[in-house]
Amino acid sequence: QVQLVESGGGLVQPGGSLRLSCAASGFTFSSYWMYWVRQAPGKGLERVSGINTGSGSTYYTDSVKGRFTISRDNAKNTLYLQMNSLKPADTALYYCARLSDSSYDYWGQGTQVTVSS
Repeated sequence: QVQLVESGGGLVQPGGSLRLSCAASGFTFSSYWMYWVRQAPGKGLERVSGINTGSGSTYYTDSVKGRFTISRDNAKNTLYLQMNSLKPADTALYYCARLSDSSYDYWGQGTQVTVSS
């Protein structure tokens, strides 16, 4: 069965860095666009970043451009999100999600990122 397992979240001071990972299994990882989606406390879901199958095309929401970098290793079936210059506004539960037919059909359980001094 399809599984997405995120890791790498934690508590970090403003200006710090974290690297999130999403281990995928149960499907042909290299065949799907993958996204990072976050949900801040009391807010809705926000699409943060996405990457195409061959890593040649990426998407970033405006608030993270220049600070976050998405990547994938299709040989390891793993999606990454390098987050630098973190801000308190980045505090959220971060999910990885698979895109299929214009919708996110599978989600991980999420990893918490808290940016606070």
